[in-house]
Amino acid sequence: MPVYQIPDTPVFFPDPQLAEPDGLLAVGGDLRPKRLILAYTHGIFPWFNEGDPILWWCPHTRFVIFPDQVHISHSMRKYMRKHAVELKINRDFADTIHRCRIKREFKEGTWITDDMDKAYTSLHICGFANRYEPYVDGML
Repeated sequence: MPVYQIPDTPVFFPDPQLAEPDGLLAVGGDLRPKRLILAYTHGIFPWFNEGDPILWWCPHTRFVIFPDQVHISHSMRKYMRKHAVELKINRDFADTIHRCRIKREFKEGTWITDDMDKAYTSLHICGFANRYEPYVDGML
């Protein structure tokens, strides 16, 4: 199957069923909120390296977590009893993205490019992206 080249306009994607076996569907386009929202509503997401063209992915097989089926191990329960664990939402969207980016860049590289940072910050401002920030003993 071909990998589709998509232009900046109009905003569209090929049928997700046409993705390659590894999930690659298309290349090109842009990261405007309108395109990202369209992509995510169809199970498509951008993932690329700094300096590369935008790659759009739609894997055929997905991992799904059902909250009512999550098993918390004995050791994790013990850890959570010994430490103050809390979850905050949207405390500081920009800072959280920055911390994730820096931590990943240091270890193994990151998919959070300058363009991705700007794109997801725009989605947050539009009300379509949230950050869930875990704290342990007061530390992010």
